[in-house]
Amino acid sequence: MEQHQDPKNPNQVLDSATQKKHASMLERLSNLQQTRLQQSLARKSDSVSGPSFESTQSFLTRFSDSNRSIESQLAGARLTCDPQRRSDLQQISTSIADLEKLVAENSYYLPSYEIRSALKSVSELKQTLDNLNSELLPKKKFSFRNKGTKREPSNAPEEKEFGNADLQPKLVFSIPDTPGFRNKEGELLVKDFRGSDIGEFTISDLDSCEVRLSGCVRTIFIHRLKNCRVFAGPVSGSILIEEVEGCVFVLASHQIRIHYAKGSDFYLRVRSRPIIEDSNGVRFAPYCLCYQGIEEDLKDSGLDEETGNWANVDDFRWLRAVQSPNWSALPENERIGTVNISNLETRSEES
Repeated sequence: MEQHQDPKNPNQVLDSATQKKHASMLERLSNLQQTRLQQSLARKSDSVSGPSFESTQSFLTRFSDSNRSIESQLAGARLTCDPQRRSDLQQISTSIADLEKLVAENSYYLPSYEIRSALKSVSELKQTLDNLNSELLPKKKFSFRNKGTKREPSNAPEEKEFGNADLQPKLVFSIPDTPGFRNKEGELLVKDFRGSDIGEFTISDLDSCEVRLSGCVRTIFIHRLKNCRVFAGPVSGSILIEEVEGCVFVLASHQIRIHYAKGSDFYLRVRSRPIIEDSNGVRFAPYCLCYQGIEEDLKDSGLDEETGNWANVDDFRWLRAVQSPNWSALPENERIGTVNISNLETRSEES
């Protein structure tokens, strides 16, 4: 039999209101539970179909496996002690370089402690390989020469000296076999990545050159530059720099690592803190590059916002609490103005 509410009965009206609130609460809880279930399923789906390397634990597993493999190779090379197997040492050197690259490319999400620990392990591997090189490939013995013999003049170019002895790298790693500019002197080198499928680009062994790079690329390797100016559009991954002196760099990237740099200026936009190691006299300022379409390129690379990290430099050779003496902020009155590289008429072929 259907019941009718009596508006004159307050208890009956209150019970009805309570029931409605209770039903509404149950509905909200049900919707919340359904939402959480969908999110959980989405996370599981991402973990299966998405990249497997976007977590600290997966990085540590991969790094540890590679580190143990290199240690095993070093131990095997030491037991063999055969100077003729120089190619084995070169292969180990390449593996160490790949491991260092692995750290750099994933450092944007790794805790600082894990980065330091990984780079320390890489440094120890380098030192072990350096010691092994010294044991298996000793220097040539000294011998007297006939004083009466005169050297004929040579047309070969003199070998160029890089920096001071205290900044000389102990190891020379193989340069990645990627598109790039190599072995140039006094040239203007221009490359537009827009419309190309180049992912990695190398700039090495340049003297007194100017490099202009527009468009986006994933990784840039910079090796052995002297008195050069490098202007580059956004890099969606990392930039690795080794052995540079007297240079100016205008760069934007998620991660930038600088090794063996001397007396150079860096104008940066970077998502993580820039890393320097075995460097001195380096100065930093904000990114100041301009070309047609750069704003869109910066946005596509996730670098459209200025983070201010250009001034938050980590010196991995300076562990004290006070400011490292190896780097400083570039005074405003000494900074270059906005650099516009829109004019791409002058080009140089890659090598």
